[in-house]
Amino acid sequence: MEARRIRLADIAETTGYSLGTVSKVLNGRSDISDEARSTIDAALKNSGYRRHGQKKVSQRYVEVVFQDLDTIWALEVLRGVLHETRRYPDISVITTESGTRQHPDDDWIDGVLRRKPFGVIFIFANVTEAEKAKLRINGIPYVIFDPSGEPANDDFSVQADNWAGGVLATRHLLALGHKRIGIITGPEEMMCSRARLDGYTSALAEQGIAVDPTLVTEGNFTTAGGYAQAMELLGNPHRPTAIFAGSDLQAMGVYEAARQNRLRIPEDLSVVGFDDVQAAAFLGPALTTVRQPLQDMAAVSTRMLLDTAEGRPTQHHVILPTSLVVRGSTRELR
Repeated sequence: MEARRIRLADIAETTGYSLGTVSKVLNGRSDISDEARSTIDAALKNSGYRRHGQKKVSQRYVEVVFQDLDTIWALEVLRGVLHETRRYPDISVITTESGTRQHPDDDWIDGVLRRKPFGVIFIFANVTEAEKAKLRINGIPYVIFDPSGEPANDDFSVQADNWAGGVLATRHLLALGHKRIGIITGPEEMMCSRARLDGYTSALAEQGIAVDPTLVTEGNFTTAGGYAQAMELLGNPHRPTAIFAGSDLQAMGVYEAARQNRLRIPEDLSVVGFDDVQAAAFLGPALTTVRQPLQDMAAVSTRMLLDTAEGRPTQHHVILPTSLVVRGSTRELR
């Protein structure tokens, strides 16, 4: 029977107790035996009966807005959000594919106001002041994960130390004797891409090496883009002896470009990636990369969102450290 059709008389008939006894249990009376109370409570629960004035526990949703979900990078981020929300049984996660790395689609804000999530995590994208105002008016907090531009002072954001990661990758290759080091950046308009490139140029400057424009190419953080840019770099008459790819997905494209050019990694070409997605350790050879703690960043973003929504104090901007993971794709230049 549906919960709205359940009557106390039905509970009395099912349990064999009087209607008065059932009513006493509902009203919390003490002059009822433990056996009767236990039996009637069980029958009420099993029937789906809802006590008068009892509110159904509502489910809360965290919405995660991606440009797309077809990469292992996105799955790493989503895994971090899910791991953190697992501790809250009344919170679920929904995902949206919308817009570009800079901004969601124009109609996204209307959709989110209809869905009314508990909070929103934007991946890369920034939001306009008008959209921020609508979110605030409707009591929907937001966090920007790895913002594509400089976050505003009143934004909440989480990112990795991209500049330090670029320095670490380039210093590693320099220490192995490489001087012609190519770089495949991400999109120039993204703050993380510019920071990694700045780290690369800073590390070269430490060794008194001028940046060679023919060794700098702009990618799009995809495997196909990494392949295309690596083919351009390796077609240079004075090709690089090492390539720093701005993401692990781009590094995978470098592997294919090297194969087509009959270059062995790392014997003929050293390669460093960025992110340390799970697949990086299983490439042949295993990829040396800069570890960006994607799952930790996602977990921090989620906690920041929950703290903000529930009125607890939290930092506005968090930058997590990067680290170098040395594997088999780099070697000393001989």
